Amino acid sequence: MDTEHCVVDGWVGGRPVPGPCGTATFDLVVRPADPDAVDGGAPDTVVTCAGGGLRVTHGLLSGIQAGGLLRVTGALVEPPARGEPVRLTVDALEVLDSGLFPVLRGMVRDRYGDCCVIFGADREKVPVFTGLGQWVGEAGNPDAVAALIGIHERVSGGDA
Repeated sequence: MDTEHCVVDGWVGGRPVPGPCGTATFDLVVRPADPDAVDGGAPDTVVTCAGGGLRVTHGLLSGIQAGGLLRVTGALVEPPARGEPVRLTVDALEVLDSGLFPVLRGMVRDRYGDCCVIFGADREKVPVFTGLGQWVGEAGNPDAVAALIGIHERVSGGDA
């Protein structure tokens, strides 16, 4: 089995979970450095990661939430069998940006300029926050998000 040492930046795809023997596992969503340069647009890549060592495991299980931007350093290991995912064994990690909101099943988080919105599959209303987490309001439906953000920017001067 071949391994390659690498550094990867990506977003935590779900809350890290405890693994066997003091490890923690999580998915890291990696975007291409320049998606426009790739024909037809490049899809995100999901890398399955396993963190070992007390410091990395503790950091993953206590301080990392879904949506956080991480820089992970470790060994990229070929899958043991054809068709299985490549695995990254994490030696060190650095939090570059924390996720403001947990990613919940059935919900989608998106950005509109300086604002973050959360679309829920089971509800019409759309909560809106600034990038720093300040409450903007709740749009009555997805089509009203732009108007709500416009009003907020006129009233507050666009402070995010």
